[in-house]
Amino acid sequence: MSVIPPPHRPLQQFFRSGPMPCPYLPGRIERKLFTRLSGSFAPEVNSSLSRAGFRRSHDIVYRPVCPGCSACVPVRIPVDDFVPARSMRRILRTNADLTVSEAPSRATLEQYRLFAAYQASRHSDSDMARMTLADYTAMIDEGRSDTSVFEVRDPGGGLVGAILIDQLNDGLSAVYSFFDARQDRRSLGTFMVLSLITQARRQQLKYVYLGYWIRDSRKMAYKTRFQPIEGLSPEGWRRLPDDGPAHAAPPLRGL
Repeated sequence: MSVIPPPHRPLQQFFRSGPMPCPYLPGRIERKLFTRLSGSFAPEVNSSLSRAGFRRSHDIVYRPVCPGCSACVPVRIPVDDFVPARSMRRILRTNADLTVSEAPSRATLEQYRLFAAYQASRHSDSDMARMTLADYTAMIDEGRSDTSVFEVRDPGGGLVGAILIDQLNDGLSAVYSFFDARQDRRSLGTFMVLSLITQARRQQLKYVYLGYWIRDSRKMAYKTRFQPIEGLSPEGWRRLPDDGPAHAAPPLRGL
């Protein structure tokens, strides 16, 4: 009897980008190590690289390899140990009238209108503020890897928030989120992260991955409010204290 061996995952090719101005820290140079997601092994590759500190955008999975800088710290929330602070419990009560549902990862005009309004309000000087409907559709459609969209709706059914999510082997990865920036009282960004933690617990997953935290970037400061939170250091994933010390990600050998 002949035995057909199981298929093996093809070798993953990695590339290094050219130098670009850092979008987070003025005066610094950004370079990235990246690879493309494709084929039936894409979810497995995405899960493995996320544990190694990589991040997905479209069909690209990347990690900073910036010369002389290690400010970008991959972070994740260990959901079993997470305890919401008093302010977070208040946010949950404030948003008790909202519903969160999982939708297929398909772009809609309703999502794009909310996305465009969010960019105009919060990130008007960024490249994302110039994204067209076609650009937004590409962000949702390209590189799908067990991907879905969590939509947040008000009592009238209106869309007030959305977050693009990758399902990993050990957790949920928040790829990108946006919300109605006019509703400051609701703290919708924090509410959506809390909703992801709840969903991960329901699925008995260990982590919620939040991408990169940068101590000196105001846009990234919110991430260390979710305690406990882990950062990837040269010694592996370790807890970050509330004051957010800088833990450099482990160096990538041969680069």
